[in-house]
Amino acid sequence: MSTVPAEAVGPLMRGVAVLRALSDADGRLSLGELVRTTGLARSTVDRVAATLARMGYVRLDGPAVTLAPRLMELANAYLGALRLPALLGPGAVRLAEELDESVSLAVPDGDGIRFVHQSTRRRAMSLTFRIGDLLPAERTAPGPLFAAYWTPGQWAAWHERRATDPEGLGFPGVPPGAGDQGERFAQRAERARTEGSAVDDQLIEPGLIAVAVPLRDPAGIPLCALSVVSHTSRHSAASLRESVLPRLRATAATMEAELARPTGPTGPAGAARAEGPPAPQAGPTAPARTAGPPALQAGPTAPALAAWTSASKQELGADFVESLARGLTVLTAFGPGRAELTLSAVAEATGLPRATARRALITLDHLGLVATEGRAFRLTPRVLALGCPPLSRTTLSDIAAPHLATLVRRVHDSASLAVLDGDAIQYTARVATTRIMSVNITLGTRFPAYAAAMGRVLLADLPAPQRAERLGRTALPALTPRTVTSPAVLAGLLDEVAAQGYALVDEELEEGLRSLAVPVRDAAGRAVAAVNVAMHTTRRTLAECRAELLPELRATAAAIEADLHVVNRFRRSSAV
Repeated sequence: MSTVPAEAVGPLMRGVAVLRALSDADGRLSLGELVRTTGLARSTVDRVAATLARMGYVRLDGPAVTLAPRLMELANAYLGALRLPALLGPGAVRLAEELDESVSLAVPDGDGIRFVHQSTRRRAMSLTFRIGDLLPAERTAPGPLFAAYWTPGQWAAWHERRATDPEGLGFPGVPPGAGDQGERFAQRAERARTEGSAVDDQLIEPGLIAVAVPLRDPAGIPLCALSVVSHTSRHSAASLRESVLPRLRATAATMEAELARPTGPTGPAGAARAEGPPAPQAGPTAPARTAGPPALQAGPTAPALAAWTSASKQELGADFVESLARGLTVLTAFGPGRAELTLSAVAEATGLPRATARRALITLDHLGLVATEGRAFRLTPRVLALGCPPLSRTTLSDIAAPHLATLVRRVHDSASLAVLDGDAIQYTARVATTRIMSVNITLGTRFPAYAAAMGRVLLADLPAPQRAERLGRTALPALTPRTVTSPAVLAGLLDEVAAQGYALVDEELEEGLRSLAVPVRDAAGRAVAAVNVAMHTTRRTLAECRAELLPELRATAAAIEADLHVVNRFRRSSAV
């Protein structure tokens, strides 16, 4: 580890250490485990955890600390500045569909690679890595493509890492293993330079094979690698290469043409550059409110950020570490169209004093999260180590569960999330109340959409022709004496639901059951799920449901949507 700069911000370094430890542990550790993992004092870990919870980056549940979806805004800042996922992701999706194999985009990070995009195939034996996973270059297909252009210093750092960590224990994203040996890897790198492709023949783990080609900048240096991943029950390494390489190269050529199109002063691919190998690494009691700092917009945000930090300090006192919050906010100054920023631009974007922004950038540079080139700063792929791998696998159910739990604590009735599956809804997340007489529904339960509040919310969001087609083909049996069975009446009810933004169904699915539901929308405004509160009819009148429950339900849906949008900015969550 290089010497810590005199101007480095200690609390920021400690906060990053906590986030890295949580990420390496798949997103969850106890406070005691964080103390043991990071070597920090318990009081320090408590203050860091409280600050991160205030920012919305972690959740505190007793002694447990869990990464929260909002933390993905740090990874999104890097991925947005990089531009590769947004620019090349659609092409990777098309290639995956055409080949019926998983397709990945990876960038170099020191003597490893990190994945920045995944297009996976749905099958029982699926092959995928998480976005942000760091893999040792010698055990991958993209690795030789990047190593072919390493300097002698980079090769020396690689040999040093291999000597100190021969099994790659510093790469939690892959199983331990010696992988490729030094001389053989150098030969693979040279062959990759001459052939313009590379193969991973079960170096990560038995059965996994991959073929990769580079996407080059105008100088011929690989910016990233495009790879096709399969397994030995479908191909040998040789047959996969023979089968996919021509199409892989054609797609890469198309992608390179996209990258070459001028997009402004930061260049077509933003900050996609190879980093040198890293230096060898050295070995609160109540949840804080997780409002989070204001999202950075173009232009100064000093009043909003200052107001937030002041309120946070007033609420948490010594448990709020202002320098940690400010330092992490610096990372979010970067993004699309802001791949490289000067100190003045960072200070203006964050509203921080220049001296504060400068010390934060010095610290982030020391930690390998920021790189400098002249007067410009840019994010490095190592930003993805701050929670992206575990959070990139977050499902909609995972996102919804803590918000449903909060809702249940407030309204004292059961709450659920469901998705539309054919002509039915399927429950994918649920939190039950502790009431003696309560609504008892298990995950996976399916109900006819036409008679359920969540079903009507989701049906109402469909385009009118599709909605009419569904009602025309669906039988509408009476489940109770109150069930609406007339297609014309139901169509009118769905129009009302679409206009008012909620559905209130009274004893149509089951006698005695009353349910209020609202939609959960993706970033494009499409209803991808619905949330509801269900209760016995004696609990509240219809008017009380609208007056008391509807605002709470809408607030819960908004909180789920906010998390969903940040997690799904460069990927898509599954329902379960």
